[in-house]
Amino acid sequence: MINRPVYLNQLTAFKDTELIKVITGIRRCGKSSLLALYSEYLRAQNIKEENIIQINFEDLKYDNLTYKDLNDIAVEKLNKTEDKVYLLFDEIQKIEKWELAINSIRLNKKADIYITGSNAYLLSSQLATYLSGRYIEIKMQPLSFGEFLDFYKFDTNISKEEKFNAYLKFGGMPGLTIFNFNEQMINQTLEGIFATVITKDIIDMAKIKDTALLKKIIKFLADNIGNNVSLNKIKNTLISQNNISKSMRPEIIDNYILALENAFIFYGVNRYDIKGKEYLKTQGKYYIVDLGLRNHLLGFKNRDRGHILENVVYMELLKRGYNVSIGKIQDKEVDFIATKADKKIYIQVTESIMQENTRDRELQPLKRINDNYEKILLTTDNLFTNTDDEGIKIINLIDWLLKI
Repeated sequence: MINRPVYLNQLTAFKDTELIKVITGIRRCGKSSLLALYSEYLRAQNIKEENIIQINFEDLKYDNLTYKDLNDIAVEKLNKTEDKVYLLFDEIQKIEKWELAINSIRLNKKADIYITGSNAYLLSSQLATYLSGRYIEIKMQPLSFGEFLDFYKFDTNISKEEKFNAYLKFGGMPGLTIFNFNEQMINQTLEGIFATVITKDIIDMAKIKDTALLKKIIKFLADNIGNNVSLNKIKNTLISQNNISKSMRPEIIDNYILALENAFIFYGVNRYDIKGKEYLKTQGKYYIVDLGLRNHLLGFKNRDRGHILENVVYMELLKRGYNVSIGKIQDKEVDFIATKADKKIYIQVTESIMQENTRDRELQPLKRINDNYEKILLTTDNLFTNTDDEGIKIINLIDWLLKI
């Protein structure tokens, strides 16, 4: 089993604390494998086998388990030892009223609790009510490019650019590695993942009724990653394509998009006025969790490569723990403002800056920002990289992705 240290280190950092460790992320991004890795870690720390309780509620043998049964299982184990008991519950949203059991179990100081879920409803009002301030969320994603290189085997003569193009095409769902880039098998697997997410994490959880409309919205958002969009723009586009009627209420589309965000398929990004220091209500952008899923939905569309690269950078920034917004400076746009703690980075992303007018266009927004925070221009070019233009670092995008 290949390690994913970014996430495993977060779990080990909170080991033996009273906080409930909540691992969220789209289905098949590796949450179950992470719990298995953590079980191995616990055994390596000489934790007794009987003190590690791991249950995957997708297993049919737990199909009729109630929240009271879950509480009873935990209590029985806790009463048999004076040591810590590590409770690893996978896809816990399958248990109705699960939060009541977890709230009860956590009262025992010997319980160290870890749960996973494939929908943001896991952190909805129920959990917030019972466990407010008592949990830490670990947001898991498909493989980053660096992890992709760890999971796949390449011939020694394959360049980093060729590896990166493979990543852009197939994405980072960990389970695809066994197919060794077989497109037919990968597409069949991605179809299964997509269908499961749509059924279990959107239609069932959000009570979606118009599945045809849902799929049209998914394709629109997938085709418009990195573009400024609004509810009216989505509605008008679907009307022009004869996909919906003019009487469709925008709030219905808004609810469907919220369900997609809750299932971790799309991430909405707000705009921030750098000069005015406020978030704007105008058009934001959406990025997709995995480019392999996008290519499955739309086919490999290299024509919008600039937005594809933005998507990769956005997801990488999330993985690195940043809060991300889109920047507005006067009439110009900064692709990303990434912040955490007292750190802030302004980032522009472009495929190439070989043309002088393109280089000037991409640098201009960053040059207008009058503060001392780090400013970076990411490009797939090798020429001009590792240079500095008026305090703006020009870095090769692939190298940046692989920088630890």
